[in-house]
Amino acid sequence: MTRRIRAAVLERPGAALAIEELDLADPARDEVLVRIDAAGVCHSDYHYLTGDLPSRMPVVPGHEGAGEVVAVGSDVTAVRPGDMVGLMWRPRCGRCRYCLTGRPALCQSGAIHAASGGLQDGTTRLSRPDGTTVHHLMGVSCFAEYAIVSERAVVPIPPGVPADVAAITGCAVITGVGTVLNAIGPCAGQGLVVFGAGGVGLSVVMGAVLAGAYPIVAVDMVTERLEAATRLGATHVVRAGSSSAEVAAELADIAPDGFDYAVEAIGRPATLRQGFDALRPGGTLVAIGLGPAGQELSLPLNALVQRERRVVGSLYGSSNPQVDVPKLLSLYQAGRLPIDQLVGTHYPLDRIDDAVSDLIGGAVGRGIIVPAYSAS
Repeated sequence: MTRRIRAAVLERPGAALAIEELDLADPARDEVLVRIDAAGVCHSDYHYLTGDLPSRMPVVPGHEGAGEVVAVGSDVTAVRPGDMVGLMWRPRCGRCRYCLTGRPALCQSGAIHAASGGLQDGTTRLSRPDGTTVHHLMGVSCFAEYAIVSERAVVPIPPGVPADVAAITGCAVITGVGTVLNAIGPCAGQGLVVFGAGGVGLSVVMGAVLAGAYPIVAVDMVTERLEAATRLGATHVVRAGSSSAEVAAELADIAPDGFDYAVEAIGRPATLRQGFDALRPGGTLVAIGLGPAGQELSLPLNALVQRERRVVGSLYGSSNPQVDVPKLLSLYQAGRLPIDQLVGTHYPLDRIDDAVSDLIGGAVGRGIIVPAYSAS
């Protein structure tokens, strides 16, 4: 059995997204069919659209979504039809060495999605009416009315949480807040600077506020994003439109001895280097932004060794989504984590190109695709 759906399809890197009618097969025994109520537009999607990151083509992008479970496979026990769920682009198998040692963000299941353009069995549920195979992105593909995902890639959403809030929590929020809570850890009274104040960077600011960091500095080129960072708790902001030397001077005025932590949420070697240079002796640079495949970072060896600085990467906020997403949403419902302030403009599926254009143009808040789905 198949279901006819509308979805955004990328035929090749650099091409415009085309809204097409596709056939979506029924879920396999361990899979879940989800009606997509909200899908966040993330900069990682843009990397796939441009070809900076490789993917099997043609493909339905979108990896940050939430919606209602419509049907489940015969072996699914975690959710049932009618449940609201958030979608996770990094499933947890529970068996590999990373899951067993408490690092599920590195679960080997993700490699299956990347290599095959399919789901956990390496095959796809998407096709064109003529039978042409269409691939899944990161095991999610939520720029569509419906998506099929692994049971291990869904997290139940508490009643009362809006779909757009749930959607962005599954990527931007868990990446940014999780970086502070999991990759950095206790940092009360310690200085933190984040480069990039998009959805992920603003989530870093929220995480730093939760953890009691001080000062909390946001660096970005867009004035409106810096204003949003201030509303969310940044104690200082630095506009990055000036030269790197001027940015460095402003950061030195704020923290003359340097920062304990610098988080780079953009994925550019130049800003990673700025973050490294802003550290105090013993400080840590955390890289969380992705760049084009093959991009490299160069750092001064002596400054790394003699000042005992550390450089670490953090994927998906070094999180355990099945635990951390409910925790973040409980903080949101308690008024401790203003996730809703990250939600930006809502777009119908037909305006997905506008959403992408606004993303790269520096829009404040996470653009949200709201598919016009059938009630069937």
